[in-house]
Amino acid sequence: MARWRSLILLIWVLVGIYVAWAHHYITPGVLRDIAQALLAVFLWFLVLLGVDLRIGG
Repeated sequence: MARWRSLILLIWVLVGIYVAWAHHYITPGVLRDIAQALLAVFLWFLVLLGVDLRIGG
């Protein structure tokens, strides 16, 4: 039963991402900002050393 719930949740999220993309709530700029934020969170020690983790200028 838990496997079905996980599958339904995954489908729900994928459809939601598609709908948000189609209605311009998710844009390449938003994806770039999220990627930069995730890099900064996981590579915080590089940020402290002065490394610029910005993507695409």
